[in-house]
Amino acid sequence: MPYCILIADDEAPISHLLRERLLHAGYDVLVAQDGEEAWELAQERTPDLVITDLQMPFMSGLDLAHVLREHPPTADIPLIMLTARGYVLDPQVVASAKITELHAKPFGLRRLLDRVAALLHGREPVVPKPIHEFPDIAEAA
Repeated sequence: MPYCILIADDEAPISHLLRERLLHAGYDVLVAQDGEEAWELAQERTPDLVITDLQMPFMSGLDLAHVLREHPPTADIPLIMLTARGYVLDPQVVASAKITELHAKPFGLRRLLDRVAALLHGREPVVPKPIHEFPDIAEAA
């Protein structure tokens, strides 16, 4: 089963480019346009890694990181935060949100893809539970 990457970015060209390159590299990819949608997707299918923009509507990437860290299935997954060039996050904020890496936009796509592969190396992909393990969903199907 391939690794699942969740992308959360309100800039469609960036999320589209990342999605296409990650799909080409053999990953399953989920795409959200904001933090709230990303949180909903992460609850439906636990990703193996999250790439999120910092500044998004409805829920920022930082708020998303905190919510993911409070939810046991997503508490320890690697999280890459994309920031605007020159935007500096306080190291204590980065540590409290357990952000694995920061990359400034515009970022090097090849370097980012290399970092994704390195962060996932040695980790077992999260296996989605069959629908029958979620009784309320199975009954509705």
